[in-house]
Amino acid sequence: MKVPNELIDFIKTGSTFIVAGHMEPDGDCVGSQLALCSALSRMGKKVLACSAGPFKRSEVKKFENKFTDTITSLSTPTEIKTDIRAIVVDSSTIERTGKLQGIIESFPYAVIDHHDLVTHPPSTPQAPVYIDSNASSCTILIEKIIFALGLELTEEEAYYLFFGLCTDTGFFRHLTEKNAESFEAAARMIHRGVSPKKVYSSINSGKSLKSRILMGHILSRTESLFDGKLLMSYETLEDYMEFGAENRDSDALNQLLQSIKGVEAIVIIRQEPEGNCSVSFRSLDSIDVAKISANFGGGGHKNASGLLIKSDPVILKKLIIESFSEVFHEPHLPSLN
Repeated sequence: MKVPNELIDFIKTGSTFIVAGHMEPDGDCVGSQLALCSALSRMGKKVLACSAGPFKRSEVKKFENKFTDTITSLSTPTEIKTDIRAIVVDSSTIERTGKLQGIIESFPYAVIDHHDLVTHPPSTPQAPVYIDSNASSCTILIEKIIFALGLELTEEEAYYLFFGLCTDTGFFRHLTEKNAESFEAAARMIHRGVSPKKVYSSINSGKSLKSRILMGHILSRTESLFDGKLLMSYETLEDYMEFGAENRDSDALNQLLQSIKGVEAIVIIRQEPEGNCSVSFRSLDSIDVAKISANFGGGGHKNASGLLIKSDPVILKKLIIESFSEVFHEPHLPSLN
């Protein structure tokens, strides 16, 4: 999909930008923000990378110091009223920016995202929208924007984009014959000096022993449902208190579970503080877990989605299984234990 002219004009005619991403940023969000910030800075724009955090994922932790959750350093009080624009990346709704939402709503803002939406507002000069659900990651869209602005990638920008592309595609594991564009973009980034070997190491190495012990706990609790088509497991609040969120390694955990014969979908329910539960959904091929996640207020991709909800984990598990019973066309009434 072509970059909307409204977005290019929005960027070219602005002088000061907030580039914001969603809460609990992943590699795609971080890489998209930092590459876009770099390109805007090269155009002479004043730019601030903003995130409400927290930076829980080990692979993005090293970038945390490049972000702020305030705009106090951005401009004078006069400029704040007249000359700031915002760009939200890797999220189609500003609600997912968390505490930044109130700040962003004060200014004209654009949206850049690759998550599938049934409806979204039309693109206008005051509020450009660039959403392409066929893109494998938001970094693919950011690269297109950089080129549409008349720029070439720097090595640093190529690194950020390749990093984000690899984290969102599971280092290309989730791509299909429809994603040739992603490999073409990756080749351009590599031509700019990015080392796939080094990026892979930065994403997958340096894990703690505790992260592997936690993974073992979750694997040992895995339950097979619907004749092995659905695998479910959970992380307790006690796990959270002992191991912390920084020792979660969802990608490696899902890789192991997806390799099991006959599995079509995976659900991991995690108890969080303050009565919340976070849920990760993964699927292979035909199962659309984004639709199931949306039933509970979550969202994401067809084969990878998630949500955060205030709920009792036992009740939540029952409701999720009931949702999958409709997908697999099988009645299933699990006990509440």
